[in-house]
Amino acid sequence: MAHHWESHQGLLAVFDGSGGSGAAPVWQAPDGTTRTGAWVGARVARLATDCWFREVARGGEPGGPEDLQEYLQWYLSKAPQRRSKISGTMRRQLPTTLAAVHYRVLDGGAHAELRPLWAGDSRAYVLLPATGLHVITRDHTRESDALELLRTDPPMTNLICADRGFEVDTQLLADFPLPCVLVVATDGFFGYVHTPADFEYVLLRTLQEANTEDEWADLLRREVQSYTADDASLALLALGHDNFASLRDLFADRLRHVTDRHVRTRPHALDRRTAASPGRPPEQEDPGEMSAAIRAWQDDTWHAYRAGYETYLPPAPEERA
Repeated sequence: MAHHWESHQGLLAVFDGSGGSGAAPVWQAPDGTTRTGAWVGARVARLATDCWFREVARGGEPGGPEDLQEYLQWYLSKAPQRRSKISGTMRRQLPTTLAAVHYRVLDGGAHAELRPLWAGDSRAYVLLPATGLHVITRDHTRESDALELLRTDPPMTNLICADRGFEVDTQLLADFPLPCVLVVATDGFFGYVHTPADFEYVLLRTLQEANTEDEWADLLRREVQSYTADDASLALLALGHDNFASLRDLFADRLRHVTDRHVRTRPHALDRRTAASPGRPPEQEDPGEMSAAIRAWQDDTWHAYRAGYETYLPPAPEERA
């Protein structure tokens, strides 16, 4: 996270090294610890993105995705890599995802210009008091339905890496009303819940249980550790709120709505299985174990939640063409 006070703009971003395609060690720390290509790729991409934003804030770069892509390519080309004669469609050098939001506060704090930037399957969101969580990036996968993505976890079609071409995708949300909360997260946070609405519930419930920003962060960390099967990163920024207490009060009604509509309707069998196997979502267990009632509940709550959640979803590439 970075904010430039003079120009009223900032950036929050997360990076998730792709362990499957970048599992080979490429670097050794002074203490002898070896690091994989995925580990190095995520951190080099973070450095490149931070340097890009600093140039944007000083007026040296226009701030578009093409400029960020050039920064990423240059920094990755200078990073340590392990060349191998073994190749394949899944193998990558320094592979990582990126999900970021570049924002500018306008009109003395009444509005903001939001530009999400992403590659891969990490996501950016806007959280609003009246309408809840809205995704503002589209996963680079062949499947776009958020519930099906939970059930199937398909491979990515676009990923930042050092040895192949990639794209940084974007959209512009101009004149966005404040207050709002910006969220960027890797799939360790949202990829192991029962439905897309569950991620909003986790954010709002922990917010209501906290008394300070630090407590909220700690509760979120503890919560995700109870269910995820992956590493997880999240960055969050509340824009246009007077203080933490007012932020919490503003979202109290929305939490009640999400709880009543999407949480209290859960089948009892789902609660029993979650308690019996923490850290494993039902979608990744034996398909024969999932009851028809659980699947029907997932479909029902997603049907009710989807329209609001996808309000600012970018169009698919074929729709843009």
